[in-house]
Amino acid sequence: MDMTRRDFLRGTAWMGATAALASSMAHAAKLVDAGGMTAFAVAPIKTVRVGVVGLGMRGPGAVHRLSSIPGVTVAALCDLYPERVTAQQNWLAQKGKPAAREYSGEEGYKAMCESDLDLVYVVTPWQLHAKIALYAMEHGKHAAIEVPAAMNLEECWALVETAERTGRHCMQLENCCYGDVEMLTLNLARNGKFGEVMHGEGAYIHDLRELNYMDPAKGSYQGYWRLKWNTAHTGNIYPTHGLLPIMQVMNVNRGDRFDYLTCVATNQVGMDAYAKVKFGEESWQAKLHPKHGDMSTTVIKTVKGKTIMVQHDVTSARPYSRINLVSGTQGILEDYPLRMTFAENPGDGAHSWYTQEQIDKVRNEYRHPLWKVAGELAQKMGGHGGMDFLMDLRLCYCLQNGLPLDMDVYDLAASCSLCELCERSAENRGASQDVPDFTRGGWKTAKPLGIESVDLAKLGISLDDVKKDESQLNV
Repeated sequence: MDMTRRDFLRGTAWMGATAALASSMAHAAKLVDAGGMTAFAVAPIKTVRVGVVGLGMRGPGAVHRLSSIPGVTVAALCDLYPERVTAQQNWLAQKGKPAAREYSGEEGYKAMCESDLDLVYVVTPWQLHAKIALYAMEHGKHAAIEVPAAMNLEECWALVETAERTGRHCMQLENCCYGDVEMLTLNLARNGKFGEVMHGEGAYIHDLRELNYMDPAKGSYQGYWRLKWNTAHTGNIYPTHGLLPIMQVMNVNRGDRFDYLTCVATNQVGMDAYAKVKFGEESWQAKLHPKHGDMSTTVIKTVKGKTIMVQHDVTSARPYSRINLVSGTQGILEDYPLRMTFAENPGDGAHSWYTQEQIDKVRNEYRHPLWKVAGELAQKMGGHGGMDFLMDLRLCYCLQNGLPLDMDVYDLAASCSLCELCERSAENRGASQDVPDFTRGGWKTAKPLGIESVDLAKLGISLDDVKKDESQLNV
């Protein structure tokens, strides 16, 4: 294919497509007070009717997981391409599930959001996340959005203000908050094992060059949308996997908040090198020259004096890592590989890592109750080792029982604000950027996330109810 960089980027006006919609909502009267979504709950929904929009790489796995949860019905399916809708409709039929309503085309999501649903589950390319979620909430539906849920500050504020005004949940589907080690870390923190947590480190380090450059016809990102975003932006375009679990541990938006950040990025070298080797120096891929640096590093300071480092690298030849480091006055835990050590008493030192036997003892004693109760079920179902399923299970359990969600729209906005703020900083020699207080002061009185689980007996679900789903992609 003969394509120039300009041809490739043509049509990227969609990157700011939600601006007009966001602006029109900015000053609307609110049904929920500013900052009031943290402990927000709605009346129990006995049967959660879900519409899934986006049935490409991640959407089918969501359909399969949601369909396995008692009291949840996948009532609607939507994608740009009708054949993808048909494929998932056939899957539902094969599993003996009720047929879903079908929607397709560029604006099929609108008719779906206007139909009889409780939850719209958004699994589309990034540029459509906020746009669809806003439309869903405007039409009375709760929204659950894949990561990142918003790509700029305007979208962040639009989602916050619309959730408050409509009284609808707006949750970012951050599956890493439900990882076994991440939830272990949260439980250790809540039990005081770290002492006072002062520092955290998270990352998304995952060599995605093959997927970014793969022909979409072979099952990769439709229209090269992810490569286009890497070509147009720098800073940290995918911050939430490593960040949100640390936010929960540090009680960000629930007793503390982000104050400011600074970001620096390396030059971009790895993608160019990959494209030249794979496609030739005269190919459009080699002439593309993505903007995003190979490695970006962000440091965030909180109002209460804590720090968080967040990294992004989808280009370098290195193994996958989210780092998952939490450090406090009495101990530290770091993942990839997992290691930890804790001082016995305040003021004691800790100068060597625990042995494997000591690590196993800690894991057994402090494993998060959700993993104790439903971990075997989740691992059987699949999806990033089971954390995808636990995320969906908790989301639906909370809706069914009228409980606040584990992650709210303020968590969404604070974490996604890095997409714009990191780019601003990286393009200005690491200049400090203030992070907005999306809670408008609500963080001062909001209670930290507790150690929450599910009642499988109440759900009526067992190991026999789920089947291993090999189709779920770990990307």
